[in-house]
Amino acid sequence: MRLRALLDTDALGLKLLGGEDELDRTVRGVMTTDLRDPSRYLSGGELVLTGLAWRRDAADSEPFVRILAQAQVAAVAAGTAELGEVPDDLVAACARHRLPLFAVHESVAFATVTEHVVRQVSGERAGDLAAVVDRHRRMMTSGPAGGGPDVVLDLLGSDLDLRAWVLSPAGRLIAGPKGAGGPALPADVCARLAAEHLAATRTGRRGPHRVTVGQTTYSLFPVRAGGRAPQGPPPGSSPRGARDVRETVLSDWLLAVEADAADWAEERLDLLHGVTQLIAVERDRREAARTVRRRLAQEVLELVQTGAAPAEIAARLRVAAPVLLPGLGTAPHWQVVVARVDWDGGEVAGGPVAQALLEEILVDPASTGPEHSDRIAVAHTGEEAIALVPLPSVTGEHDGSGTGILADALLESVRDPLTAGLEDDGRVTLGVSAAVHSAEGLRGALEEARHARRVAAARQGRVCAAGHQELASHVLLLPFVPDDVRRAFTARLLDPLRDYDRRHRAELIPTLEAFLDCDGSWTRCASRLHLHVNTLRYRVGRIEQLTGRDLSRLEDKLDFFLALRMS
Repeated sequence: MRLRALLDTDALGLKLLGGEDELDRTVRGVMTTDLRDPSRYLSGGELVLTGLAWRRDAADSEPFVRILAQAQVAAVAAGTAELGEVPDDLVAACARHRLPLFAVHESVAFATVTEHVVRQVSGERAGDLAAVVDRHRRMMTSGPAGGGPDVVLDLLGSDLDLRAWVLSPAGRLIAGPKGAGGPALPADVCARLAAEHLAATRTGRRGPHRVTVGQTTYSLFPVRAGGRAPQGPPPGSSPRGARDVRETVLSDWLLAVEADAADWAEERLDLLHGVTQLIAVERDRREAARTVRRRLAQEVLELVQTGAAPAEIAARLRVAAPVLLPGLGTAPHWQVVVARVDWDGGEVAGGPVAQALLEEILVDPASTGPEHSDRIAVAHTGEEAIALVPLPSVTGEHDGSGTGILADALLESVRDPLTAGLEDDGRVTLGVSAAVHSAEGLRGALEEARHARRVAAARQGRVCAAGHQELASHVLLLPFVPDDVRRAFTARLLDPLRDYDRRHRAELIPTLEAFLDCDGSWTRCASRLHLHVNTLRYRVGRIEQLTGRDLSRLEDKLDFFLALRMS
């Protein structure tokens, strides 16, 4: 703001005592001081408010004003409460140094002047920043220049003193201010903010959404692809023609600002809306960059599903590897991940939603920026999303175990945010194959990942995953056996043993478990249970007598094994 504007505000009660020719100076801030030398706290452009406590006699005015002039402050405003009036020696010193001087009436608090100036300066900065944001958006939409969301986040920090971060729907940090100082946003806070944002979005409430974590309040602004208008709530409560929020709730980014936007002026809210539109441009750019990787994944998937010759699939993989692993070799190992998003009612197509979600959760949650996500290739067919994940080979040897993606670890950091976005009418299920090192193994890996996803779907919970390690025969079979059949089968085999143990404390159930774990070895089982072999034979004989089974037969051993797993 200009100094001249201070005189136009009657509520401030300012009287100009000198410096009429300098009223077009720009005020960039306010400082209140009674130090004799406040130079270390000045950066230029301030309106200096002083109660004159530094002045002991007339000789003190000259050095004080000289220090302010050298610091290039905008003006001085002196209070009259201490001396009743501004002393002539101060007026003369300001005149010599061409420093505008105001008198502040004793009825006006310095806080009133400070609040007014800060409000005006902040509004001017917001207007300047809005212009920068608009120019930046035009640059990004017309060419590759711009620098991504980090640039505008730094502007928010430097010009408006706002710390802000861009987060994925799963809570991954995509961008943050580099020059704002202070600690980075912790991963658990990112996950909490993403969960609160998704929960609020599912209700259909318009942003920004306010969340308090500990002692800090954050305002959450949705970043919607293509800069589209806010969406409505799910079917049943949305107005006619509104886009179903479930189509994008698991893929849209959010802008988290460390501030309470409840009392913000419309101008500042409009500015942040412009920032989200700018970030949406970058999101759309990254989405477009995924087109090539999606197409490669789709081509490989179609070859695998139609039974193409391994040589043909291998040729396609040689094309894909340099794109997905630039500079890291052309013969990686591969894993297949299958995901499905199901919504109650079936109005929303799950394939595209699962595709965008899988591209997100396959990115290392500790990574930032686009680098890692540029190596994710996801296709979708029907309601399934299928990811072809390259694993760089270092030694050229691989046994398909112990490396690569683990199903539980994949969902560990994103479970809470996704559960909030799925609310009560959605599920995410996911299956992971073992790693394979050749085209011949991809068809089996795809089927393995699909079977693992079916195992995950049989579990309880909104977000479930299973890996190839869980595909033993009993794991594949048990989830699909009806509960009443399971209970009857278990009771028929184990209830006689439980009743006997209850009456005689014979420990037949623990003995049966140990016997099966030792593959029917009498000596190993007796050693594990600290029993004589004859005692073990007696107990096993009692088990066979009570159940009518023979533990030397493979079929009966398998029945007992399954019954124990289901109990």
